[in-house]
Amino acid sequence: MAGAVACGAMSGCKPSDAVKHSGDNTVPETSKTAPTPTVQLDKAALGMVTGTIRFAGKAPEPVKIDMSMDPVCSMTAADNFAEQYAVKDGKLGNVYVYIKSGPPAAMLTGGPTPAPVVLDQVGCKYVPHVIAVVRGGSVEFRNSDSTMHNIHTMPTVVGSQPIDISQGPKGAPQVKQFNQPEVMIPVRCNNHPWMNAFINVSATPFFAVTDADGHFGITGLPAGTYTLAAVHEKMGEQTMTVTVEPKGTTKADFSFSAK
Repeated sequence: MAGAVACGAMSGCKPSDAVKHSGDNTVPETSKTAPTPTVQLDKAALGMVTGTIRFAGKAPEPVKIDMSMDPVCSMTAADNFAEQYAVKDGKLGNVYVYIKSGPPAAMLTGGPTPAPVVLDQVGCKYVPHVIAVVRGGSVEFRNSDSTMHNIHTMPTVVGSQPIDISQGPKGAPQVKQFNQPEVMIPVRCNNHPWMNAFINVSATPFFAVTDADGHFGITGLPAGTYTLAAVHEKMGEQTMTVTVEPKGTTKADFSFSAK
């Protein structure tokens, strides 16, 4: 049974290049937060939201990245292209989709702590380019390359501490926890300025990142009306209102265009 969908107004997403941080290279402890009250859901009555993110117009041409500053990158990695606009057949990948607001039964939903989400460094780029975790979840940072890398996160939410760590060639993974909800936290490599990725931290377990075909699905939603948000690193945020019926599937499509 499909739910009703009504488009909402677009709102601006913070530009990734506007984030400024000090030069402190110490590795701070991950901030601690008090446990969030949770509620249990009737699994037999849960619904879902699925959709496709489309790109309107002609997609920008991929920009090839010059990696000659590091011989290991230039000799061992394949051609590297900027990933800001991951457009395939008019569909847009690397879009973070999440429940921004909704009924208390959904916004206070708890669950077991998921396994860490992996962010690897392969071919002198971060893979995947965009990831998401639930509040209290962790990211496992890996270095699969034969060169030194650096992981430098640049959060802007109060109480969220930056991470600035180095990883040697094919070094041991490092796991870090994220406790403050935030959208599109930039990740950079201080050793290779072209490397970038984004980490999203959701207040609820209801989120997704679009695949290469622009598709997403958010499951396990209790019946109710929600604000659904879709965020792209360059084109900002769009929101729409969606209504989920018990055991129903609601279709929600977005369309972005380059500014």
